[in-house]
Amino acid sequence: MKLLPKISSRKFYRLIYILGLAFVLFLFPAPNVYFQSFSSNSTKNANFDIKLPDPPPVPVNVSGQNPPDLTAEGIMIVDLQSNITLYEKNAADRFNPASTTKIITALVALDHYQLDDVLTVGRVETEGRTMKLITGEKLTLESLLYGTLVHSANDAAYTIAENYPGGVANFVQAMNQKVATLHLENTHFGNPIGFDDELTYTTPVDLTKIAKAALNNKTLSKIVGTKSITVSDIDYTNFHTLTNVNELLGKIAGVAGVKTGYTENGGEILVSEIKKNSHSILIVVLKSQDRFKETTLLIDWIFNNFAWKNITDIIPTNH
Repeated sequence: MKLLPKISSRKFYRLIYILGLAFVLFLFPAPNVYFQSFSSNSTKNANFDIKLPDPPPVPVNVSGQNPPDLTAEGIMIVDLQSNITLYEKNAADRFNPASTTKIITALVALDHYQLDDVLTVGRVETEGRTMKLITGEKLTLESLLYGTLVHSANDAAYTIAENYPGGVANFVQAMNQKVATLHLENTHFGNPIGFDDELTYTTPVDLTKIAKAALNNKTLSKIVGTKSITVSDIDYTNFHTLTNVNELLGKIAGVAGVKTGYTENGGEILVSEIKKNSHSILIVVLKSQDRFKETTLLIDWIFNNFAWKNITDIIPTNH
């Protein structure tokens, strides 16, 4: 006959304690959270005070009037609050971005540098518009960003790229990596300035996304709205007066930037943010014969023909 295993006194008393505790919990389940049942009424009586923000008003062409005939071959107009497109022309066609390339140059620079980082001018880019930098001159990134975006200075953009780890080639690679993170399917850059080449192209819709990314950055949003400024090197030896190429800044109320561009192949380009009547509109004009006049005509067309309405006024709710 098989004998039962011998139980030590310590194990015996522990067993008695567990059995006793289980018996007490069985007799008095209410105070014990493990025995409490979940009541469906608790969810009915719960106060879920969740309030979603009201959707922004949307632009509606109340007159039905089309925009004026323009020479610009690519156009994109977007209401920034609602992200609704007011008008587009050849939005997916490829164009040379010219100096609007410098928007991506600035975005990549801020991904790597701090505003007070000191960069040294190496090879001076002399082609096109420059701020007349001098070899060996030391400037902060912030000063070079003003040169790049306000004055559209090619030497400033080149200096930013040249000081990047690995030099200009690695900087251009970082530009195209930035393009990928912004999900730009028809944009590529071959240089940090915007010179015409087969590797540099964008579309009106992609350039709109690039401009949005810049405007979402407080530093760049401030810089692109600057009409003129004087910057110096870190020793206050060399001073550079910078003037914005955008003729509409300070001329048309509400124009707050963003960037100009011009090359022989790209034609006249203008990316503009217009703030008016608590609305923000982004206008992209590519390959125009008169970018300032045509952007002005588009601004007049927008605010003379569009009204911003609440969603509930456009789509009545059923009661």
